[in-house]
Amino acid sequence: MSILNKLNSAPMYLICGAIVAFVAAVCVVFLVRAYKAGKAMGMDTTKMKRTIVSSATFSFLPSVGILLGVVALSGSLGTPLPWLRLSVIGALHYETQIAQAAAEQAGISTLSASEMTPSAFTTIALLMSICIMWGMVLSIFLNKRYTRKLSTPGNSSSAGFGDTAMTAMFIGLVSTYIGRYLGGFVSENGVFTFSGDSTPLIVMAVSAIVMAVFIQLMNRKKLAWIESFSIAGSMIAGMAAAAAIGLF
Repeated sequence: MSILNKLNSAPMYLICGAIVAFVAAVCVVFLVRAYKAGKAMGMDTTKMKRTIVSSATFSFLPSVGILLGVVALSGSLGTPLPWLRLSVIGALHYETQIAQAAAEQAGISTLSASEMTPSAFTTIALLMSICIMWGMVLSIFLNKRYTRKLSTPGNSSSAGFGDTAMTAMFIGLVSTYIGRYLGGFVSENGVFTFSGDSTPLIVMAVSAIVMAVFIQLMNRKKLAWIESFSIAGSMIAGMAAAAAIGLF
């Protein structure tokens, strides 16, 4: 039995499926309790039902990006683990980055089923789980104090710092992605040559352009609802560009 068959085996589906089912059940419990609490407060049930339907509708297309991430990772890690990671607490940019970094440290040049080994998969799964858990752990001890600061009138410094920190982290993350491919540009006697793979740079440019179009529509046309579809749309455009490059 190949490593990919083992990663897609029934025990793996059972373990991951049980966790996903538990989290889904918790979401349903909170939905029911929130609805009952709204009725107890005297909120309009028609508006609450409309809110539930609209939230479910606008969550559908952004989830396509998550599905694409599961498909992209399933070729090397099997379906159960990416399904679990991206269904519960994982983020697509995080999972792919950590999986690739862990694979390189395990001696695998690229995430592929042909190079995957049991020890490499264990390393990847362990890092994907451990590195993202600290948000939950720290929230247990710090979230109450942080929320109290946010609720204090006139105290907006914490929120401002949070926005700045997230922006800085995202810029650093994007710069890391871009920098490893920009290293293919070499200058010799004032002449620039490129010896690396240009596909990631083209995909990045296409995704950035599509995202810029979404932002312009949101800001100039006042179409705020487009924000829910911007990430998924940019990802689909980038993947389409990569497929087109590989085809032609």
